[in-house]
Amino acid sequence: MTDHDPKLDLELTRTIAASPHTLWRCWTEPELLKRWFCPAPYKVTRAEVDPTPGGIFLTAMQAPDGTDFDAQAGCVLEAEPARRFTFTDALGPGFRPLASGFMTGIITLEAVEGGTRYTARVKHATDADRQKHLDMGFHEGWGTAADQMAALAATLGD
Repeated sequence: MTDHDPKLDLELTRTIAASPHTLWRCWTEPELLKRWFCPAPYKVTRAEVDPTPGGIFLTAMQAPDGTDFDAQAGCVLEAEPARRFTFTDALGPGFRPLASGFMTGIITLEAVEGGTRYTARVKHATDADRQKHLDMGFHEGWGTAADQMAALAATLGD
């Protein structure tokens, strides 16, 4: 699941001054996830995470003008504490197939000098979906969210 196809996948890598354990918490504890997951001034209004294979991954967001973006519940595929967290919107909780899906996210956390190498790889079924995600501002949005996660992680300690 870690192969990279540049025609279908997008990737963001950062070194964050926090432990893999702390970043794992940011991804898997709903109240923490709500604080960083989308670029401000957008906000997450609801988050549900069951960090076990087949568990729920859901984030509902709201735009600054109050427009709500309700999300369909996705599915956790892999959950290796402080190492890897993989989720998709192509399946619902319990690995229930959904009518459509846009992406699979693979989050890897690797301890390095100074913190954690954080990699978010997002796989798409088609080049058109990948391009749509680029046009939506993947690098800017996911980059801003990663910066927000790093700032939150700095307040949590280990």
